Amino acid sequence: MKLGLAVYGTTFMMGIHPQSTRRRITASQLLEQAAELGLQGIELPISLLEGENIGSLALRARESGQYLVVASGGYDPKPLSQAFEAALQLGAPIVRTVVGGADFGGDRRKLAGRWTSFLDEVLSGLGEAAQAAEKAGVTLAVENHQDLASEELLWLCEEINSPSFGITLDTGNPLATAEEPVSFARRIAPHLKHVHLKDYWTHLSDEGYRLVRCPLGQGVVDFPALFHIFESYCPEVNMSMELGALEARHTRVLCEDYWPEYPLRSAAQLAGVLRFVNANARPVGDWRTPYEKGAPEDDIIAYEQRQLLTSVAYMRGVVEARASAQKRVGS
Repeated sequence: MKLGLAVYGTTFMMGIHPQSTRRRITASQLLEQAAELGLQGIELPISLLEGENIGSLALRARESGQYLVVASGGYDPKPLSQAFEAALQLGAPIVRTVVGGADFGGDRRKLAGRWTSFLDEVLSGLGEAAQAAEKAGVTLAVENHQDLASEELLWLCEEINSPSFGITLDTGNPLATAEEPVSFARRIAPHLKHVHLKDYWTHLSDEGYRLVRCPLGQGVVDFPALFHIFESYCPEVNMSMELGALEARHTRVLCEDYWPEYPLRSAAQLAGVLRFVNANARPVGDWRTPYEKGAPEDDIIAYEQRQLLTSVAYMRGVVEARASAQKRVGS
C-alpha cells in the first residue's frame, strides 16, 4: 500500500477553488509536493494535465516510484474513454469516477420517485465504460461520493461483472449514506480498487448530524481497522489523502423524506449507525470551518496546510506501526 495526495481536500492551497486567487497547481507541481511530504503518489484531475509533457510526467513518477491515478467524473462512456486515454499515456492503472445524483449528505430528495431509473442509467453507462476500460487495460473505480450506498455499489459490481470495474472507497463518506465506515469497507472490500483517506468530526443536529472536516486520525474513522481490511483484500491498494470539503455535510437521517429512495435497512442497522454517531459526537459548539465563517483566503490556506501536515504525520505513523507489527509476527 502506498500513501499519496489528492487535490480536493486543499482546494484553496491548490488554487482550484472558484474563490481562490492562487495560480492553479500543475500536475508536475502536485507530484513534487507529494514527494516533499514523503508521499508515494498523486491523484490528479485531467484538467491539471493542460500544458504538461505527459510522457515526462509519467517518467518522473516511474523513476521515483510514485503512483498516478486519474480523477474523472460521471457515467457517460465518452468522456470516461478520454480519461482512459489519459491514464494510458500516464501509465496510471486506475481511473476514479463519481456518479452524483444525490446532494452532499446523501440527500436524494431532488430525485424522489426517479432514483431507480437514475441507477438504471448509471448501470448502462458504467457497463459500457467498463468494457472500454478493459480494452484499454485500465480499471474504472466508482467512488461512494455521498451518493451511492454500499448496497448499490455492490449491485453495480455484480451486474457489470468486469475485472476492469470496481470501487474507490472514500473512508469518511459512508456516514453520508447512514453507514458505519468499517462495516461499509468490509462489505465492499472484495471489489476495492482505490482508497480516499478522509475523516470527519460528527456534530448532532435536530435533523440528524453534520460531517465536519478534520485532520486524519482526529475524527470518527478507525483507520487501523480499515488498514487491516485493506491488507486482507487488496494489499497493494493505493490510498490518496483527501481531506473533507470546506463546507459541512448535513446528513438528515431523522427526516422522513431522507429515506424513501434508499435501499431497505433494518432497524438494527440504523440503530447501530446512530449509536456510533452519538458516541463520537463533538460537544455542542461552533462547527463551522474558517471558510464557512468568511475568513480571509490566507487563513483558509493556513488551515488547510495545518490539517494536511497533521494528517500526513498521523498516516505515516499508522503505516509504520503496522509494518512493525508485521515484522514482529514474521520473526
